[in-house]
Amino acid sequence: MEAQSESCGDACGCKGNPVFDGVDKRYKAILWTVIAINGAMFFVEMIAGRLAGSQALQADALDFLGDFLTYGISLAVIGMSLRVRSTAALVKGFSLLAMGLWIFGSSLYQFLYLEVPRAEIMGAIGVMALAANVGSVLLLARYKDGDANVRSVWLCSRNDAIGNVAVMVASLTVHYTNSALPDIVVALVMAGLFLRSAQLIITQSVREFRQCHTKSV
Repeated sequence: MEAQSESCGDACGCKGNPVFDGVDKRYKAILWTVIAINGAMFFVEMIAGRLAGSQALQADALDFLGDFLTYGISLAVIGMSLRVRSTAALVKGFSLLAMGLWIFGSSLYQFLYLEVPRAEIMGAIGVMALAANVGSVLLLARYKDGDANVRSVWLCSRNDAIGNVAVMVASLTVHYTNSALPDIVVALVMAGLFLRSAQLIITQSVREFRQCHTKSV
């Protein structure tokens, strides 16, 4: 893997153990591919979520949109100083936090106006989204232990794959129980994944930012 020794930006004078920072042509090409996949799947899932009346599908669509935007940020800051990369990761962490809270709140609101979603649409789109995300996860697997900026990409893709499996399980449960509760439960679980990933990314990015600041003093 190229440029693993460039874990800390020279601009802030930070030295330490080598951590992959994304400076790799193959990694950048993979990021472009994953960005395109997420952008396309956002539109597919949002439309399907509206048609199916599924909170879980709409939450997953928002996840795709968030990934599309954050992967773009990740690509833009590759090769920059650790200070810039950790700041970008921090922004992404708070974005995940905001989306998690939004999904949590909208799911609770939906709970008050339960409508049984269309399980067949949930299942079909869930299979399509799972295939897209499993492909993304496999492409990114070797880069999961990089700096906060790189790691945030991996965590987002992992969340997507888990969320799609949950949507498929929810669609089967909705079908057999004729209840909207499984859909709401899955949306809440996905909100929890957002919040947990936000915590991991924010913690690592703050640690890297402080490390950079300490070394530059």
